[in-house]
Amino acid sequence: MSIRDLIEGKKKWRAHMARVKALPRDYQLVYKEIQKYLFKVGPVELTEGTGLLDGIVELFEEGAAMGKGVLEVTGSDVAAFCDDLIKDSRTYADVYQESVNREVANAMNKVAKKTK
Repeated sequence: MSIRDLIEGKKKWRAHMARVKALPRDYQLVYKEIQKYLFKVGPVELTEGTGLLDGIVELFEEGAAMGKGVLEVTGSDVAAFCDDLIKDSRTYADVYQESVNREVANAMNKVAKKTK
């Protein structure tokens, strides 16, 4: 990644966060919780840009423009809302599970070779 890419990414992130700050307070609070949730359990692609997060902001902007409360947009179970957004995405949990399975398989192969 070049310096130019880093600078461009930072500009995009700042513009994204400016859109979040322009939302009503309840939307901002829920967005920040969604962001934390997705950064912990979310898709690997999340760190490759703001596509999913931009989509959430767009949805929130539309909801706010229509005069809806944020929970009318997401539903009362915000974690389930997030899970539904990423249901078909590869997550860090998937990566970790694959790593654990690979390590166990390697260890078992070593044990099997020693017992032969």
